[in-house]
Order: sequence, then structure tokens, then C-alpha cells
Amino acid sequence: MPMFVTIGYGDREGYDRTPSNVRNSAHAHEEELCRAGALMGVAGAPVQVRNPGGSHAQTESGPFMSSALPVAGFAVIEAADIAEAIKIVSRATCAVAHGVVEVWPLEKAE
Repeated sequence: MPMFVTIGYGDREGYDRTPSNVRNSAHAHEEELCRAGALMGVAGAPVQVRNPGGSHAQTESGPFMSSALPVAGFAVIEAADIAEAIKIVSRATCAVAHGVVEVWPLEKAE
């Protein structure tokens, strides 16, 4: 079955202004996804890694990309197609709590 990487963006302000019953439903949905095998987690502090020419790794704290909302979490899910993946993440916490979720098809490296 095809795999999708999802990136959830959201902040505490959006989460807090979402009714608790909506948040609770989203959390229950995410727990169900985990029980079904999805890999999900809350985003920690990122580190950028570069290794120009393969000579030595260089690191820098912080994200490479910036957005209006902070990255809140990641998931790897299975779905029949992009439409099903969208349907699945439309019930995720970031999607219902005034944030956004990106869905990226995970294609095999050749």
C-alpha cells in the first residue's frame, strides 16, 4: 500500500481555541492510526546537517524552512491513494485546531 509522510503545523493558540470535544476526537483518531501501524510523533528541536563534498558534516541548530506556524509533528501513514490520505489527515489535531497538515507521497528511491 502507498505510504505518505505528513507534516502537521500548528500552535498552542489555535489548539486552545478549538473546542475540547473536537480536540479529543482528533486525539482519538490519531491513537487509532497508531494502533493501525502509523508512525506518529511530536516535533522536537531540529538540526540542519550539511556535508559538502562528503568531506565533513556541518550542523546548525534550527529549522531550514520557515512557516507562519511551527512544525508540530510528523506521521508516516498508509493509504490507498492521495485522496484517502487527505481524508485520514483531515481529522488530525493540526487540521482541526486551526493549523494545517501537508501530505507528501513517499516514493521509493531508485
